[in-house]
Amino acid sequence: MASASSAILPTYARADVAFERGEGVWMYGSDGERYLDFGAGIAVNALGHAHPHLVEALTEQAQKIWHTSNLFQMPLGEKLARRLADATFADYVFFTNSGAEALECAIKMARKYQSANGHPERYRILTFEGAFHGRTLATIAAGGQAKYLEGFGPKVDGFDQIPFGDHEALDRAITPETGAILVEPIQGEGGIRTLPQICLKGMRQICDAKGLLLIFDEVQTGVGRTGKFFAHEWAGVTPDIMAVAKGIGGGFPMGACLATAEAAKGMTAGVHGTTFGGNPLAMAVGNAVLDVVLEEGFLEHVAQAGLLLRQRLAEIKDRFPDVVEEIRGEGLMLGIKTRAKVTPAQFVAALRAEKLVAIPAGDNVVRLLPPLIINDDEILEGVRRIEAACAALSHTLKTAGN
Repeated sequence: MASASSAILPTYARADVAFERGEGVWMYGSDGERYLDFGAGIAVNALGHAHPHLVEALTEQAQKIWHTSNLFQMPLGEKLARRLADATFADYVFFTNSGAEALECAIKMARKYQSANGHPERYRILTFEGAFHGRTLATIAAGGQAKYLEGFGPKVDGFDQIPFGDHEALDRAITPETGAILVEPIQGEGGIRTLPQICLKGMRQICDAKGLLLIFDEVQTGVGRTGKFFAHEWAGVTPDIMAVAKGIGGGFPMGACLATAEAAKGMTAGVHGTTFGGNPLAMAVGNAVLDVVLEEGFLEHVAQAGLLLRQRLAEIKDRFPDVVEEIRGEGLMLGIKTRAKVTPAQFVAALRAEKLVAIPAGDNVVRLLPPLIINDDEILEGVRRIEAACAALSHTLKTAGN
């Protein structure tokens, strides 16, 4: 447990609990308590904790070779890239260590594409208010949120924010310097705000008509989280470039930037690179994750589990209208928007008191992101704990009102 004398940079407001081990959808704290995990490490532990197939893949590879660098052939990386390409729109994959790095690759790729086509002036990218794309200088500029930009000097140039879901504003914002549109199909950090399918289709049409690239940030929404392999599949559209991370590693740090051959035309030898990206350990785990997620019936299970959870959450909303304002999301990426008198931090604390872990977000929302392997009994147990937290919060509100 961290203390006042901790040598860790104090950039996190950590909860006063440490987890020592996990199994499936459960985590065991140093306080001796067992917690139901509805956060999955912010949508990272897609297959839960200590999944046998992932453990086997990692330990088997760990006894062979850990790192060689991208100066040499990567057979496991070739295998994973081919599987991702075959299962998506993509022709090429670039492996990274995180979502922010995957977005950096996507941003550079979009700019390089326009330059390779003779339009270096088309370097600007349209993004959306409330977005979150990472913590690097470029990705906080892409997100545009003041709380992440403050104090870090001039904002990196090249990003223009527009209102979420406002197509007229999007069309007006396109200039001769615009080269791409970057969007999350569902904003995670922004409060589980889903972009309507018609908007994604409209963006695809605009990009095709005006020579722009469409970039999807599926770092949080991808790898089965919404009941499809990737969330954009619900709209029946495909991007030119897509950033992936979190669930693709099942808890092991990895990300990927996927692209069509056309979008990647400027990414020639030497223009981009990484030391650790695509290392054998990550590739072994990534392949193991796909073994499970792409297995027949798995995505259907996620969709059904999400439907059950959402139905039960709707019942809780009806019972506690003084606490819950709205239920949002798709599949197992759901959000509880609380009333103004209940902050996400208060709600998360009330859930933790019931030994359930959840994640706060913007727009007064708490994210529920359980491992995709969750079963019906575990969902109903989670609902029972969420209901108990709502009852406690409702009682507190009524007491304060008196």
